[in-house]
Amino acid sequence: MEEFYQRVQVYLNMEEEIDFDEFEAFYKEVMKELDANGLELEEEDLWKALFIVESLTSNAKSRIKEDKKKQKRKKYKKMHERTKVWAQNFTLRLHRAGYNEDQINQRFEAMLAEDPTKEQA
Repeated sequence: MEEFYQRVQVYLNMEEEIDFDEFEAFYKEVMKELDANGLELEEEDLWKALFIVESLTSNAKSRIKEDKKKQKRKKYKKMHERTKVWAQNFTLRLHRAGYNEDQINQRFEAMLAEDPTKEQA
């Protein structure tokens, strides 16, 4: 999850959005990993996975509204729906681990504030 987490951090701090092909490729890589290992994630990776899928969900949702091509909008909608299911799964697991909504939101704020260039140094 760490590699995906670092990539999301870089994407979130870019001036411009990545193009459809790169977004789709990243989405597919994440889904492949989650399909293989998503149900066995340890707590730290669970947090990172939630952050990754929430970022993908949010980004796909905004791209549905922005993209003019029907075929791409359909693909973004599918990505949004699939990542949303994973986000719900991870959120439920964190609740079961004892975290409440405020704690989850605080952790998210901290993750959003991270500087990806410091992690790689």
